[in-house]
Amino acid sequence: MSVSVLFTDENQYGSAELEELLVALIDTAARLEDVQDGEVSISFVNDQEIQEINKTYRMKDQPTDVLSFPMYEADEEEIEVTDLDEPLLLGDIVISIPRAKDQAEEYGHSFERELGFLTIHGFLHLLGYDHGTEQEEKEMFDRQEEILKQHGLIR
Repeated sequence: MSVSVLFTDENQYGSAELEELLVALIDTAARLEDVQDGEVSISFVNDQEIQEINKTYRMKDQPTDVLSFPMYEADEEEIEVTDLDEPLLLGDIVISIPRAKDQAEEYGHSFERELGFLTIHGFLHLLGYDHGTEQEEKEMFDRQEEILKQHGLIR
């Protein structure tokens, strides 16, 4: 059992190698987070597309690097979904490829490392991680770095 990854790439930013890298990275994260079976969608978009999505869903009229849309958010009013015959739909991750390329250059590491970072950041949001407080941010960013290190994507 593992996590299936579905890609949408209307702008043809990706490649088979990039998709393989991200699938393997999601597998590493799923193993470390004990996610047995699930499905996630990853969309590669440009800055204009992510700005429109950010404006529509977060009321922020600006581009960003990654957005996550969890299918289920556990709170006291929601029921946890388990024991399904089909993979659990975890949610969607949307990544601005131009922004990822710019950030890789800005931070002085590879595009693959930046794309991996953004993918794991989005994936952890789908699993309920957040960075609304200093403690949550530290926990989430430490976990991201641990997953990237385990996978061999270091700065």
